[in-house]
Amino acid sequence: MDNLLSVKQRFGIIGHSPLLDRALSNAVRVANSDLTVLITGESGVGKEVFSKIIHSLSTRKHNQFIAINCGAIPEGTINSELFGHEKNSFTGAMADRKGYFETYDGGTIFLDEIGEMPLQTQTFLLRILENGEFTRVGSNKVLRTDVRIIAATNVDLEENVKKGKFREDLYFRLNTVSIVVPALRDRADDVYLLFRKFAADFAERHRSATIQLDERAQLLIKNYTWPGNVRELKNVAERVSVLSEERVITAEALLEIEPRIATRNLPVLVGNGGEAPSNLQERDILYKFLFEMKQDLNDLKSLVFELIKSNDLRVPDLRPFRSLDPPRSIIPSPEPRFNYTAPKEPIPLHNGLDDLEEDYEDDLNPQVIIPQHLPEHKGATQGAFGSVEILDDNYRIEDHEKNLIQKALRKYKGRRKEAAKELGISERTLYRKIKQYDL
Repeated sequence: MDNLLSVKQRFGIIGHSPLLDRALSNAVRVANSDLTVLITGESGVGKEVFSKIIHSLSTRKHNQFIAINCGAIPEGTINSELFGHEKNSFTGAMADRKGYFETYDGGTIFLDEIGEMPLQTQTFLLRILENGEFTRVGSNKVLRTDVRIIAATNVDLEENVKKGKFREDLYFRLNTVSIVVPALRDRADDVYLLFRKFAADFAERHRSATIQLDERAQLLIKNYTWPGNVRELKNVAERVSVLSEERVITAEALLEIEPRIATRNLPVLVGNGGEAPSNLQERDILYKFLFEMKQDLNDLKSLVFELIKSNDLRVPDLRPFRSLDPPRSIIPSPEPRFNYTAPKEPIPLHNGLDDLEEDYEDDLNPQVIIPQHLPEHKGATQGAFGSVEILDDNYRIEDHEKNLIQKALRKYKGRRKEAAKELGISERTLYRKIKQYDL
């Protein structure tokens, strides 16, 4: 841990994320060897910084280091840039030229965006990795070089191998040691630390006061996904430092300068193909969270009323509690007084969310099938299927439910779908009631 801390201080690494520490630890361990290293990670995470750490801690630290962006060199000239060329080997070759592998012999070459390297150039690179040999463009003379190669990419090289865009043998030679640099969204606790560092560096360069973010503004940048990673965060810190008139930045001021900070990536349900269905609505996802919140609220209601009942608590005014409409089974009542709520239609869920609908259907439909007006004395009342007699004050709601279900099933000759519709409940609830009452 002390070793990592000193490395962070030496190279200006900010953050305490376990993912970052793991990547940094791997870089320190592999530095003293001459093994080829493949650094992977999204664009802007700082892959080049890791390559410099490896070189600086290696035995080659006193030799030269160069970073080459393979995607920035045209395909027609990349072989000449890397391996050199002979005079008159192609139009414009007015003299012999050494390539990077010849010039930086004994040092380290960092090949960034290795996935953009042309297939022909990959063949030359593979030969260097195997035996250190190469030839200049337009020459048959074999030259040797002793360079350490560190490669980096922000694309999936294995996928490129399957598509024929990258040589499989070269991939395995490059991937001797792999270091994964985490994206900034996976280091949420490090975001504000980095922001403060970039803001302080900017203020020092321009001899101005350092900006700070209030708590709500800090929460905004912590929850933002940062698709451009550390590079994007640095740009935002510098832009806010220039454009803000205040030194303490509020959330409103931050959003005025950087409105995209308010955007967040919500969870997305995907299909088998890995892509979200085109007709999937975000409201379906929102409903799921609302259902979970409702279930938690119902549990809380039950707990409160159970405590009132079990402890024989006296509540002066019960109206606020009655408005919660708790489960009837835990409220002592001397008379059969029931409040009936008309059935609600289930919220339509679709696009592969049938299981979600079944899980929460009982929360959306009342479980009690009692007529709206029951008498408060013995006698009879006209129900949905005829007269229902209230035998005494101890008449149970379950008995009345069972009676109504039996009549509905008889009316529709056992067809449960029609019986459930008549009762105003779901077919699934009817199945459960039939099993419960052994009908």
